[in-house]
Amino acid sequence: MPDGMKVDYDGLIPNNVGLSEDARVRKALETWHPGYIDWWKDMGPDGFQESLVYLRTAISVDPKGWAKFDYVRMPEYKWGVLLAPQVEGRLIGFGAHKGEPAWQDIPGEYRGLLRRLMVIQGDTEPASVEQQRFLGKTAPSLYDLRNLFQVNVEEGRHLWAMVYLLQKYLGKDGREEAEELLKRRSGHQDSPRMLGAFNEETPDWVSFFMFTYFTDRDGKMQLEALAQSGFDPLSRTCRFMLTEEAHHMFVGETGVQRIIERTAQVMKDNAITDPNDVARIRAHGAIDLPALQRKLNLHFSLTLDLFGNEVSTNAANAYNSGLKGRYREDKLDDDHRLLDSTYKVLRPRDGEIVANDVPALSALNMRLRDDYVVDAASGVGRWNKVLEKAGINFRLTLPHVAFNRKIGEFSKSHVNPDGQVIDAATWAVNIDRWLPSSDDKLYITSLMKPVSAIGEYASWIAPPKVGIDNKPGNFEYVKLWES
Repeated sequence: MPDGMKVDYDGLIPNNVGLSEDARVRKALETWHPGYIDWWKDMGPDGFQESLVYLRTAISVDPKGWAKFDYVRMPEYKWGVLLAPQVEGRLIGFGAHKGEPAWQDIPGEYRGLLRRLMVIQGDTEPASVEQQRFLGKTAPSLYDLRNLFQVNVEEGRHLWAMVYLLQKYLGKDGREEAEELLKRRSGHQDSPRMLGAFNEETPDWVSFFMFTYFTDRDGKMQLEALAQSGFDPLSRTCRFMLTEEAHHMFVGETGVQRIIERTAQVMKDNAITDPNDVARIRAHGAIDLPALQRKLNLHFSLTLDLFGNEVSTNAANAYNSGLKGRYREDKLDDDHRLLDSTYKVLRPRDGEIVANDVPALSALNMRLRDDYVVDAASGVGRWNKVLEKAGINFRLTLPHVAFNRKIGEFSKSHVNPDGQVIDAATWAVNIDRWLPSSDDKLYITSLMKPVSAIGEYASWIAPPKVGIDNKPGNFEYVKLWES
């Protein structure tokens, strides 16, 4: 196996970065490790620390065979530090340093900016674990319970990925930041996580599936941009993280699709032709499509805020410095400097939404968000094919990007899902049509009853078409009573 692909399991921390020869960083990570385990036990999945879970663990960074599946108790999961193989002769692909050799260490002038990029990325990983802490108690099946835990342990590993970079390349500053990553808490009044969407609750499994589809997709976009970084260790770290991130979005997309499939089946079985016949659909324990649309509206709009202000000096500086590129920068056909380029940014003006040309360097957040919207729309299209095949006259749609925004150009505007600027009174009257209502929340909460029998599923979700690791439908993905 080529050097850098095989993972060393001999020490406390599995890795392919030569920790056994790097005493300073190895000691720093081993010192950090007990605090991480304490955090996991305190803030990780509640009530399942002793359960045996059928999880995949990375054993290599070779995409042809990088993981193995086996039962493991989550506190004993082999979290590690894994970087994609180094590309010999790699050059910086954008910004003021385009064409220069990629950096193996951090240039002093970019230390602060890179530190912030890594800390923000690192902070999202434990935040999502904290948000999902209690979901295991209402899992609709052992299959879904296992998928939740797989997402959780891999978010934990992604935290390790950023902590390694902080510890190795930023010395004392990095060690302090690594400690702070374990101290912040999602939704905490005094020490919240850094980004707003990661302080929201994930109260039910519909929210979880929407989160893993929409919000983990933001993670994909950010990782794709960081994978272009001129700082080579960050690029290699993010390239491997993307391998794991794909499963998280799969959980979200197939989870929502299975809800739709179950609703379509209930409507067919009970001769319900109107998707707005909410009372009859709910009477059979399914989730009505209008409520699903409102959940979609909420999670999509929350995720858009993660991209930050449409016009951003910080984003321009990160790009010009060669630290964070665009989505798939290496596939774009332009000068990769953007000094004379413009990009259209949407803004509210006199009750209308207009598109203004702004310097492309300043509009990088807007561009990344636009790429995200295109990517997110693809899965929504696949959900709608299920409805089309079932003959149901309803289509899920992404709301306008200005809808329900708390950050950026539209943070002070009211915009409906169709993209029309409205007044506050109209917003207040219609909010329960566009965002989850109290009735939606109460009904969905009432469905959240755990199903722990092998091969059985809750009334509101269909079984998957294929099991994880090609296991049969009656496979025991989580052994709940093992100790």
